[in-house]
Amino acid sequence: MKYDVIIIGAGPGGIFSAYELMKKSPNLKVAVFEAGNPLEKRHCPIDGDKVKSCVNCPTCAIMNGFGGAGAFSDGKYNITNDFGGTLYEYIGKEKALDLMKYVDEINMSHGGENTRMFSTAGSEFKKICMQNKLQLLDASVRHLGTDINYIVLGNLFEEMKDHIDFHFMTPVRRIETVDDSSYKVITDNDSFECSKCIVSVGRSGSSWMEQICKDLNIETSSNRVDIGVRVEIPAVIFSHLTDKLYESKIVYRTAKFEDKVRTFCMNPNGIVVNENTNGIVTVNGHSFEDEDKKTENTNFALLVAKHFSEPFKDSNGYGESIARLSNMLGGGVIVQRFGDLERGRRSNWKRIAEGTVRPTLAATPGDLSLVLPKRILDGIVEMIYALDKIAPGTANDDTLLYGVEVKFYNMEVKLDEHLESNHKGLYIIGDGSGVTHSLSHASASGVFVAREIAQTLA
Repeated sequence: MKYDVIIIGAGPGGIFSAYELMKKSPNLKVAVFEAGNPLEKRHCPIDGDKVKSCVNCPTCAIMNGFGGAGAFSDGKYNITNDFGGTLYEYIGKEKALDLMKYVDEINMSHGGENTRMFSTAGSEFKKICMQNKLQLLDASVRHLGTDINYIVLGNLFEEMKDHIDFHFMTPVRRIETVDDSSYKVITDNDSFECSKCIVSVGRSGSSWMEQICKDLNIETSSNRVDIGVRVEIPAVIFSHLTDKLYESKIVYRTAKFEDKVRTFCMNPNGIVVNENTNGIVTVNGHSFEDEDKKTENTNFALLVAKHFSEPFKDSNGYGESIARLSNMLGGGVIVQRFGDLERGRRSNWKRIAEGTVRPTLAATPGDLSLVLPKRILDGIVEMIYALDKIAPGTANDDTLLYGVEVKFYNMEVKLDEHLESNHKGLYIIGDGSGVTHSLSHASASGVFVAREIAQTLA
């Protein structure tokens, strides 16, 4: 079967590529291939009651399927060039911001119209952070919430399903060049040809992407890996920040090693969840717009970035080895009270139950100092005490630390200003390219490439 455009991956980049192609070039024949399920069939079996930990499903409902890993995220779209990727280095800062705002407009017209836009502009917290050796990054943040984000994705699919061919539970195994102007996409049972191919496989497709680049001789460079913990505290401790900013991206440079530690994915009144990446169970967080689904806790990640060059280049492999060690010791995610960590002892159910923070994830009490490298753990402890100065109570004994949280980044693929590889008509976008690291940047890259293709095939 032949298509004008084949999109591999139905995450944010793939969705917005398909949507924009449908709008700009409705006569093009477009297909989307996705390794996971349609949105309505994505159900994680972990219920906290009968099933408390990952059972290693054939395809992870949290990571794969329509909407990608972002489908069950807390739906934060950060409109900024200060973090979330380096898309602006390819297409320019103004265009990148314009595309992110355009994505926001689409989300608002598909069910997100009653959600709030937060901004750090003019915030008094920038000064408070600077006075305490912290840096608050600038951003406008649209928070959809996991529940509204699901509705928006459902509405987008309803609009596209009769115009785009979606192939679910159909992982692509190989991409082959047919000639200078077309490609063959090979699945387990069939092969399909196209003149333009968009690859948008997300972070969970990092190993697959690496192999495709080797097969097609596409140049790549090593990227970083972020390693740390997810912090869970009573929501009131951070409420003065989250009520006004919702998502506060705060960076701290450690005194001992001058490493940068940052907050990431803040979830006011949210929950802590498991995440399965290539069989490795890590931790993440969700939050909701629906008042009935909100909890009494806020959670956020504290991450330290590590980048390797010579002689060791496998940043993701380093992160995977640490996550596997956590899985080996705890059977999955480990949770520890901050007070126990500081006293050099393992947490147990009794001390956690007697604490003031009720955990929202059933994790195994343990000792994170047996898992995380000392340099990384020292940086996290320093950051907790630094945050305690602007949000007193962060460093309380009962603060919960879940580990490990790892953010895997694809090796950065060499692309031109069109996000096109060295093969004409083969575009690589979203987090799978190593260029973007967020919902907003990935979605914007999808719109950008769709417009490039629409002009080429017009």
